[in-house]
Amino acid sequence: MHGRLFQFDLGFLKEDLVMPGPSYFVLLLAGFLIATIMGALWARRVGQNPDVIVDLGLAMVLAGIAGSRLLHVLADGHFMEYVHRCTAPALVDWHVTRHECLGPDIAGTWDAAKALCHPKEPDCLAWAKFYNGGFTYYGGFVAASGAAWYLLKTDRFPFWKAADMAGMVVPVGLGFGRMGCLLAGCCFGKPWQSSLAVRFPGGSPASEAQHLAGLVSSTASESLPVHPTQLYESAASFVIAAVLILYLHGRKRYDGQIFVAFVASYATVRFLLEFVRADDRGGLLFLSTSQLLGIVLVAAAVVAHRRLVARALTSFRPESA
Repeated sequence: MHGRLFQFDLGFLKEDLVMPGPSYFVLLLAGFLIATIMGALWARRVGQNPDVIVDLGLAMVLAGIAGSRLLHVLADGHFMEYVHRCTAPALVDWHVTRHECLGPDIAGTWDAAKALCHPKEPDCLAWAKFYNGGFTYYGGFVAASGAAWYLLKTDRFPFWKAADMAGMVVPVGLGFGRMGCLLAGCCFGKPWQSSLAVRFPGGSPASEAQHLAGLVSSTASESLPVHPTQLYESAASFVIAAVLILYLHGRKRYDGQIFVAFVASYATVRFLLEFVRADDRGGLLFLSTSQLLGIVLVAAAVVAHRRLVARALTSFRPESA
């Protein structure tokens, strides 16, 4: 597990100021870059302006980061932690070792009586520090879709044609993003005794969660073998992209069909994968937040499919005899 691939020393701005390069964030940006390049090449191939797609990619990155971070803060079960980080740091409990707590990465305050770590001082901007990790895909998807709709409408670019392009390239970006999740140790699976299972080192989100559940002796212990859910989703995303690009793209009946197929297929895969994930991500009625949103998105995809098919049939005019 490599939570940080690199870090920038910004000491020239402020003493001891360092901006890390989280694995998930770096791989996610790499995926967005590849997806944007694919989209620009597609635009040139179909006779559209590729500059619009480049602008679209940048807008979707910014909106996606903001949306995914916001949904993480509100719905992943960490909302009160972020509130307490600002108002009452002593109420924030970090289950790490004393050495990790006092080390440079955390620089917290050690509570010997409770054997817990607390933040040293209030931080009312902790919720906004996206570079420390903490994103929820569906929040980014909704925000990026909204930004795309506005930008494409402003540029008078055919919306559903661009949506089909997004349906082909977004799962490619997702595939890279989930590999970043594996490196960061987030989005881990439930314990699984198999030669295909993975273990995460002490101090990882998996070992911390298993310690709280009484499955391992301490947060410094290596985690139990777990489902490699990050790799499951990464592989599924690449398979979805391959099917949409190599099969459906040449056979679609209406503009928007590829995007609708992507939304429905990804939401279905994600719904099933949630059953073997073990990280804290909020939920209601025995379903996770992502499963609830997935149900909504599948329903929306079905409605969109029916309307787009009807519109395509209405616009079809057979030649007169």
